Amino acid sequence: MTTAAIPARRSGPAHWLTAFGHLTHWQLLRLRRLLPISMVIQVLSSTGIVIGMGLLYGDLPAERVQYLTTGAVTISLIVVGLVMGPQILAQERISGSAEFMASLPVPRSASTMGWMVLNTTVTAPGIVAAILAARWYHGVALDVTWVLVPATALVVFGATMTGVAYAYAIPNPRTVGAISQLLVFMVFGFSPLAYPADQLPDWLAGVHRWLPFESMGTVVRAGLAPELATDVGRSFVVLSVWTVLAVGVASWSLGRRP
Repeated sequence: MTTAAIPARRSGPAHWLTAFGHLTHWQLLRLRRLLPISMVIQVLSSTGIVIGMGLLYGDLPAERVQYLTTGAVTISLIVVGLVMGPQILAQERISGSAEFMASLPVPRSASTMGWMVLNTTVTAPGIVAAILAARWYHGVALDVTWVLVPATALVVFGATMTGVAYAYAIPNPRTVGAISQLLVFMVFGFSPLAYPADQLPDWLAGVHRWLPFESMGTVVRAGLAPELATDVGRSFVVLSVWTVLAVGVASWSLGRRP
């Protein structure tokens, strides 16, 4: 009597890269109808912040335009991974496709990194739109520096991992949508992204020194308007700590799933 040989578990960098490529391609195909709409939303929201404030308040000083623009860029980097992504992941949990993905013999880190690539693809048009709107409508150009590269990478990764963390850590997936909507109001209205932190009440400004959102805005501002950015090193540290915590929660949440 012969028994079938059990295939060896594949691992290593080559297997990870192959899985990453396949999963990224599969996610792009799966969301191909949603991606164009999401990109249009990003463009409209970014230009709405930069141009809309000008329509509301009239001529704005260059410093205020820089704050608005860098804030719009930061929000574009945050909103997909932190708000839109978890809603999609929650729907996958409800439909059962999340369990199907978890059953595939591929590294879950490859799937998560593919999700980050998808988020970056969606956010790119909003970033460009915000910068162009500041130049075209307000006549204010930004000073792009090398800091923008690590800043955007860390912000997108941190927002994506935070979204993955709470999308899988919350037991009831239907609650994820409510949490994401709460974060929309918190990020847009009460986080010092498009305005200086000193415009907030002292207690709220103090809270934001330890939350990741102000730090996200600071590191992006250091890459686009460095003269307005302060405590850049501290902001990188605070954001890195939050990102590590998010990775830990996301790894635990994904690891306990079948």
